[in-house]
Amino acid sequence: MGKVDKVEQMTHTPYVNLYELKITNKKGAQGNYYVASRAKNPDALKLSTGKNVPDGVIIYSVYGEKRDRVVLVRQYRYSIGGYIYEFPAGLVEPGEDYHKAGVRELKEETGLSLELLYVDEMFERPGFTTVGMTDESCATVYGYASGAVSCQGQEDGEEIEVVLADRQEVERILREERVAIMCAYMLMHFLKDEDPFAFLNK
Repeated sequence: MGKVDKVEQMTHTPYVNLYELKITNKKGAQGNYYVASRAKNPDALKLSTGKNVPDGVIIYSVYGEKRDRVVLVRQYRYSIGGYIYEFPAGLVEPGEDYHKAGVRELKEETGLSLELLYVDEMFERPGFTTVGMTDESCATVYGYASGAVSCQGQEDGEEIEVVLADRQEVERILREERVAIMCAYMLMHFLKDEDPFAFLNK
């Protein structure tokens, strides 16, 4: 098994940093590996702590009396120079419970209130987003959204359009639009399952 011999922090920014890892691979050869992380310093990296505390939370919620629309955001992302469909999501504040973070983030991004579903931990526990390049992980929360859509809580730097998509629109989005991979997999459940949360039942 490979090992990390030394970690050097290459940047110092508020939201994401780059780390150079001096590594020895399974054949004994030495090399470098680069990791982007929300961690503020090497001691806070997940490879240092051995803990998987979620950096962010993703909100999978349905809307309407028939609960037949899913809450999405169409957001401009500088990394791809265009818009992409995602679930509402955001960072978990230090010491904040990710369920509460999900409620807060949905309200800020969409204006909607969230009635949380409490499900088996295996469906919520934080998963890694793009583990080949970052140690970032996100927990997922589920629930029923209600209220009126509003952009009043969005930050000035956010370019977010709230989309309440029925199954026909979800199919179009999956066929024609750019979609975040974590969102795409959940939308496949929404598209095919009469109960969008059926997969949560053990």
